[in-house]
Amino acid sequence: ADRTQRAGFQTKDPMAFLFGGGCNIDITFTGGQRPTVDIVDPKRKTSTTLEVFVGDEPIRGTIVINPTKRIEHKGIKVEFIGQIEVFYDRGNHLQFLSMFNEIEPAGELTTSKTYGFEFLHTDKQHESYNGNNVRLRYFIKVTISKSLADITKEQDLWVHSYVPPPDPTSNKTISLEVGIEDCLHIEFEYNKSKYHLKDVITGKIYFMLVRLKIKYMEVSLVRKESTGMGAGANGSEESETLTKFEIMDGAPVRGESIPVRLFLNSLDLTPSYRSVHSKFSVKYFINLVLVDEADRRYFKQQEIILYRKVPRTKTRKENFISEDSVQIISSPVVLPEEM
Repeated sequence: ADRTQRAGFQTKDPMAFLFGGGCNIDITFTGGQRPTVDIVDPKRKTSTTLEVFVGDEPIRGTIVINPTKRIEHKGIKVEFIGQIEVFYDRGNHLQFLSMFNEIEPAGELTTSKTYGFEFLHTDKQHESYNGNNVRLRYFIKVTISKSLADITKEQDLWVHSYVPPPDPTSNKTISLEVGIEDCLHIEFEYNKSKYHLKDVITGKIYFMLVRLKIKYMEVSLVRKESTGMGAGANGSEESETLTKFEIMDGAPVRGESIPVRLFLNSLDLTPSYRSVHSKFSVKYFINLVLVDEADRRYFKQQEIILYRKVPRTKTRKENFISEDSVQIISSPVVLPEEM
């Protein structure tokens, strides 16, 4: 399926074409300038730009309906919908959020009309997601009800879900041991188990016993997207290596340690999702791989939790020089008298 079509957005009821929709509908968000995000289709190298909303931020906007002919209708409504769509199960979308307002009773449209809409206290509990096999989307939907086929228009928006930093007591150092009896014993540790999307993963790998001729060692960050019950008839699981780099070349000796430092800022990451309405999960793993001279591979995976950190807001002191600072800087300097 085309990811641009999945990610986007502004669609009409296909039946409307058969019966002649007869109008154009434009949906615009209001409330000031806000950040945007580009949802990219790597196959067609196209993208859709969406406005970003956060938390329980109200959703406000305007709807312009411009009929190209006289339209009799049974009413017009606007909805705010949160929905999970699994691509191999297109007829079974899950709506976890639904709010609506009737904006006009039954009647007819002959000239262009503009309507305002507002949804307050919107519980956008999940962050938007556009994956390989599933997407979680929020959108505004306008419906003009007719006898034969409704006329509809959708406009997507993107939601970021910010969370406070985890309690330090729950974000402990990861310490693991891996080895082959009498051949290899490695201990590795990472500074914590939960990271924000702009964080840096730091750690060390200790070689306690080395009787294998190791050729090189690499570390990678892997994203696993699973739908339904995971791989199988009722689900799917797909892994994607986001970055991979070699951290050691050549055979280590006993007692040696290798530092690990992985910057997340440059990677295309999302928060971790855990069994969202039993429809899908997204997990991240640090993957450690050792390759010996016979090209045998030994690996160990460790899951980490990713979250979107509350953005830091600049204070007035950071943006401007305070009056006190100006006074100090402009004060005359008294030099000591010459001896």
